[in-house]
Amino acid sequence: MTFTKETKTIVIGGTSGIGKAVATALANRDGTIEVASRSTGLDVKDEAAIAAYFDAQGPVDHVVFTAGSSAPGGAVTDVSFDAAKQAFDTKFWGAIAVAKAAARHIKPGGTITLTSGFLARRTVPGTYVKTAMNAALEAVAKILAKELAPIRVNVVSPGLTDTEAYAGMTSEARMAMLHNAAKS
Repeated sequence: MTFTKETKTIVIGGTSGIGKAVATALANRDGTIEVASRSTGLDVKDEAAIAAYFDAQGPVDHVVFTAGSSAPGGAVTDVSFDAAKQAFDTKFWGAIAVAKAAARHIKPGGTITLTSGFLARRTVPGTYVKTAMNAALEAVAKILAKELAPIRVNVVSPGLTDTEAYAGMTSEARMAMLHNAAKS
């Protein structure tokens, strides 16, 4: 991709974690970066708000969706459907709402990049919500790539990353999790 001073990139979920790192890296390139998230007042679960946001942004070159949710862990028999649905509403349906609204504003040669996770391709007991969300995103991205062409649609699966998403864990538990992931 070529970035010029006219290039406009929007990072949804760009105020923390991977999204913040993406926005920071893009700031070193030419062009402008817009960052939106819950903390800036954009709720990706609100399709009308997403559409209004993109209408206000006008033409855009690249959209990166990194918004995530606190997906509940646990066995299928133990996880609340309401908690599972809330996680899907943010990460899966939020990504679809962003792709739908952004597609009307992306310039020729533009891109939509979604984020997934390694659980889309791994069987780990107690992670069915994250597994299902990420697998669904990867499957839908293939459809979006065909339907939205010539807009390029891609999915990036960064793997386990030490972000604020694990802030609720003790430092020891987080370090053990990261160490175990690095070993495997």
